[in-house]
Amino acid sequence: MPAPATAPERILQRLDWTVIRRLDGLLQGNYRTVFRGFGLELAELREYQYNDDVRAIDWYVTARTQTPYIRLRVEDRDLTAWFLLDLSPSMDFGTARKRKSDILVDCVGVIARILTRHGNRVGALVFNGNAIHVIPAEAGRMQVLRLIASLLSEPRLPRTPMTRLATLLEAAQRVVRRPSLLFIVSDFISSPGWERPLAILTQRHEAVAVRLLDPREYSLPDIGMVVMEDAESGQQLHLDTHDARFRVRFEEAARRREADLHASLARCATDAMEVSTEGDLVEEIVRFATLRKRRKSATASARSPGAPSGAAEADGNLKEPASK
Repeated sequence: MPAPATAPERILQRLDWTVIRRLDGLLQGNYRTVFRGFGLELAELREYQYNDDVRAIDWYVTARTQTPYIRLRVEDRDLTAWFLLDLSPSMDFGTARKRKSDILVDCVGVIARILTRHGNRVGALVFNGNAIHVIPAEAGRMQVLRLIASLLSEPRLPRTPMTRLATLLEAAQRVVRRPSLLFIVSDFISSPGWERPLAILTQRHEAVAVRLLDPREYSLPDIGMVVMEDAESGQQLHLDTHDARFRVRFEEAARRREADLHASLARCATDAMEVSTEGDLVEEIVRFATLRKRRKSATASARSPGAPSGAAEADGNLKEPASK
């Protein structure tokens, strides 16, 4: 009689059937638009020199410039990816049906499964608002189960001061030594100071911000007097949500916070994928893949000799993280 499936095994089976199979169909198994590290990558374009392989000539650029150019390519090695995971108290916000911490587990499980299926290694730094737990990078399905099990069993702090996301990013500078792909999975509700360590990380690594959110963090329903509690500090406030002016001020403050966050990520050269507790993870990954593919195409065009002047501008526009 087979042994009963563990909780991590059941979660991974659910993700395989409901998310990864759909992604395989929509992205046709090609995840290079989402995560680099597979196949051949363009290193640079340069003028043709004597004894160069004529098969490497880029005829499109050659025709535009009237000078022979060749494409230099490098073969990607196996990728190492690290998840920088924020499990601070604010991640427990949501509804009885789904919290931000629930979609964190799903995001990590899906991305880790995609990467390990191609022979890549994944590791994690798990931050609960106080301590950091390091899971060394390994390959294989068992490593995905190990990550999920660690997230399910991570001790949760009932209350902390405002989370300092910079602590997690600074720890990554010490732990992740080789150039890697970093996924910062967080709601980015944090005290200031995280932008500088993120900018330092992106000088050596490629970073993707997986931002988790709940619609109720940006718009209050009209339900009269309520008691609101800060998930980080435990501070409570009595609020009258029937006051239309208060709801407008709340939404304006949320929009300003959103704009500031997008600007900070753009300055740090960090792409953003936003996943809502009421959204569809498959749709978010496909949307993110499409934006990254367009941005990389625009970047390649901007770097090619004779590229249209608008290519660089298009690249800059696509770097700005899209809000929901």
